[in-house]
Amino acid sequence: MNPLVYVVIFGWIPFVLFLFRWMPTQKAVILSFIIAWLFLPVVSFELPGIPNYTKIVATCYGILLATIVFDVKRFSSFHFGWLDVPMLVWCLSPLPSSMTNDLGLYDGLSGVFYQVVTWGLPYYLGRLYLGTLDGLRKLATYIFIGGLIYIPLCLFELRMSPQLHRVLYGFHARSDFTQTMRYGGYRPTVFMEHGLMVGAWMMAAALIGIWLWKTEALKQVWGIPIKWLVAALLLTNILVKSTGAILLLLVGLCIIFFSTRFRTSILVLMVIAAISLHLYLGVTGNFPGEQIVAVVSTTLNEERAQSVEFRFDNEKILSERAREKMVFGWGGWGRNEIYDKWGKRLTITDSLWIIAFGIRGVVGLIAVMASLLLPAIAFMQHYPVSIWNHPKVAPAAALVILLILYTIDCLLNALINPIYILACGGIAGLVINQTKNQTKPNLVQIRPQQTLRD
Repeated sequence: MNPLVYVVIFGWIPFVLFLFRWMPTQKAVILSFIIAWLFLPVVSFELPGIPNYTKIVATCYGILLATIVFDVKRFSSFHFGWLDVPMLVWCLSPLPSSMTNDLGLYDGLSGVFYQVVTWGLPYYLGRLYLGTLDGLRKLATYIFIGGLIYIPLCLFELRMSPQLHRVLYGFHARSDFTQTMRYGGYRPTVFMEHGLMVGAWMMAAALIGIWLWKTEALKQVWGIPIKWLVAALLLTNILVKSTGAILLLLVGLCIIFFSTRFRTSILVLMVIAAISLHLYLGVTGNFPGEQIVAVVSTTLNEERAQSVEFRFDNEKILSERAREKMVFGWGGWGRNEIYDKWGKRLTITDSLWIIAFGIRGVVGLIAVMASLLLPAIAFMQHYPVSIWNHPKVAPAAALVILLILYTIDCLLNALINPIYILACGGIAGLVINQTKNQTKPNLVQIRPQQTLRD
């Protein structure tokens, strides 16, 4: 770790303040999150009494401070709505988990603080700043641009191996370098913790790009026709060797094209129902893991099938453990895991759902999943799929699909991405504002943003 790490990570809050002073606040929020996620070092500094200081924690603190300094009236625009309830429950869930496991009030409050900083603040900032179609359009557009910027970095690491983080910051973002090797080559990590995160980011950028191109919500970036940029993103998606991300991209495209083509939300609701069924079967211990492994072995390859089988076997054991503390879970300190008589951990928690179920119980699991899915469902009530191809609505619709895809990914991985949580807050804010004002979307006098120049 070289001195640049300390300069960048501790200088990020002043830089966020500079962004707020230099540009419109909405744009400053979006760029603060995206630049931090894409380029800041993967570090975690322990600070007494507060959650570890990471690039996203620095971003949230910086934006809150900037709002106090430059935009304090913004706080009064927040009005609590029913869509905020799941996130509130998820942020408060560590308290009953600790109390019911005799871990004490301090442990519970520390868990609440961590949950608020990790989940609550990105959601809250999305509610404050991105609760409009224009705000969500800007977020979607800059996610797309973030994917474009990552293309040459991914291509470099595909050829030279994941080295950018080490070259710039003096250490590898991923301590286990074998995780970066895939299919006889390398899987880029760039400035993220794992190649899966890079794959998911490129998938998100590609999905947004395809939909913005299809709906003509965006025609050019930097003077280049968007179709060529989308093609480059699709090619990079294949090259980064993230099978799960490619499958999610295909699922997302099927959902959004089918729904708009036939003007029905049935496929979206079916996917949400499938997610709910997966969770129900996992919680009750009736998940058909063996059958899914057989399908993966047939359609993909034996290596992927073994990986899926290992994951399902772990989740079966962990689910049994979680059912012993069904309501509020086991709390922290690894109490949700299985150990041998010498204290060696025998299980690995890969997916967010089993972590939430084991640590926070069924209350926490329902809360975190509802916080991701309910805004998407509510969005469809105000903006039916029949108008998702309208240039004004298209960017927000793409973000809704990304939230659903992220929820699917949470069934398999535990990759917390604050950009999705930010989008979740923005979508919830859009719906709450529409409900509060009792207005319907007016699409008659819309002039879509066709070209991005800034």
